[in-house]
Amino acid sequence: MSGGMIWRAVLAALILHLVLIQPNHPGAMTWGALRLFPLELPVLLLGLPLLGDGRAGRVLRGVLAAVLVLLVVLKAADFAMFTAFGRGFNPVGDLPLAAAGFNLLSGSVGVLGAVLAYGAIAGVLVALGWALWWAMGVWARLAVFGARPWLRRGAGVVALVCAVAGVWEAAAIMNRWKMPFDPPGAAFTARVGAERVRLVLRTVEDLRTFRVAAAADPFRGQEGLLDRIDRDVVVLFIESYGRANVEGPLYAGTTRAVLTDAERALGAAGFVMRSGYLTSSTKGGQSWLAHATFAKGLRINDQVRYRALLVSGREGLFHIAQRSGFETAAVMPAITMAWPEGRGMGFDRILAAADLGYRGLPFNWVTMPDQFTLAAFDRMVRQEAGREGRLFAQVVLISSHAPWVPVPRMVDWDAMGDGTVFNAMAQEGDPPNVVWQDRDRVRDQYRQSVGYALEAVFGWAARTAEEMPLIVVLGDHQAAGFVAQEDRLDVPVHVIGPADLVEVAAGWGFAPGLIPPEAQVALPMEAMRDLFVNGYSSKGTP
Repeated sequence: MSGGMIWRAVLAALILHLVLIQPNHPGAMTWGALRLFPLELPVLLLGLPLLGDGRAGRVLRGVLAAVLVLLVVLKAADFAMFTAFGRGFNPVGDLPLAAAGFNLLSGSVGVLGAVLAYGAIAGVLVALGWALWWAMGVWARLAVFGARPWLRRGAGVVALVCAVAGVWEAAAIMNRWKMPFDPPGAAFTARVGAERVRLVLRTVEDLRTFRVAAAADPFRGQEGLLDRIDRDVVVLFIESYGRANVEGPLYAGTTRAVLTDAERALGAAGFVMRSGYLTSSTKGGQSWLAHATFAKGLRINDQVRYRALLVSGREGLFHIAQRSGFETAAVMPAITMAWPEGRGMGFDRILAAADLGYRGLPFNWVTMPDQFTLAAFDRMVRQEAGREGRLFAQVVLISSHAPWVPVPRMVDWDAMGDGTVFNAMAQEGDPPNVVWQDRDRVRDQYRQSVGYALEAVFGWAARTAEEMPLIVVLGDHQAAGFVAQEDRLDVPVHVIGPADLVEVAAGWGFAPGLIPPEAQVALPMEAMRDLFVNGYSSKGTP
């Protein structure tokens, strides 16, 4: 072979090697990963010259290039999911997140920036597919075996042994077998593909089991529920408010100071408070899964279960409130497009971002500050002229949603008007593409945003002292792992209101005040529907 051919062969092998050792988890992103010997590599390098560059060989190369590009995408999706949500990518349920990611990105860098970013990704994948086709073509055209049959047979045997070792190693890891010896490498890429096949099959089976659980509802058809509540009920979700905010060294100082001040102010206004922790069904994002878990009484930890839940007919907390005589409402400032599934959650009224009257500038992805959302909820729902009867409402706050820049500040509650008072704040500080270059700055912005959200929530709660509704404040999920610095899925929950109603939460193990003790054991978030309905109904169901 000529010198140029040798260098092309080396470059082609390097391309294949780098694709095969691509990590799918942030923990594997080390220089040590370069020392990994992929068992698929000798299968390709020895098998391609045996196949040659004929028509059949070119077809196989095309198929292999497409498969390898798909596996690159799967590993990149895994990496992103582990970084953001602390779990791997599920092809069945997580594909819609590509659209959600586009919306989040466009809210931070603009629609054009998001289109360019997604276009760049598509361009990289096309270029990668071409590079893989070229690399395999280089090896397919190598005449390394000449007319020596024994050498061709030897190469075939080595390729077959590596393929068998790779399949065996992948199967052993996936099924937790104990191998009698360690193979001289790892079939990492093949294992990622096999794991996705098994995950799809397991998801289908899990869906069957979930449908049975969704149909088994102890409250179906039961009357007289929630009859112990004689006032409005407000469930307030605070975005990305997790246990790390109360106990983590980076955030506890800010959070505990706000909670201590709020506990003092609310106590002086006559409120009683109890707090605990719930284990959310998600982490880092997909807040709607937590909302559904809380309301429906089942663990909804992926999009597959969420979609199955919506068509199951299972009653949620708001359905039960509806048929118990409450008017139900949802205030959703993050909703900027059609949300047909909202009706399946049991809401009589849904107020999306465009319905809340905000005319100020958005805070990047965040459509409006939490303080404005709460004021609009009072003005348009809770204090609506002519409203009669009890209200059961969900308010989902988003100021503490990524990218956490800029962070609003509290203003006079009576001076908010149409929200233009926030315009100067919405243009302050560095944009996300600057802040997100420094992880310490990201964490600090997150700390500030959760502090602001808590100030807004408890400031609003103090203003309701005259009517004193029953208020449940909880986080939807922890922030992403690199931000929260916390592996648990726990979020704080606070029950605030009159003593006779709040003391029901003592039976759930919630501690007095707004700061749960560090020894507090978290309840599953999915337990709250049944605990709430049983606790506030004269005739409960075990």
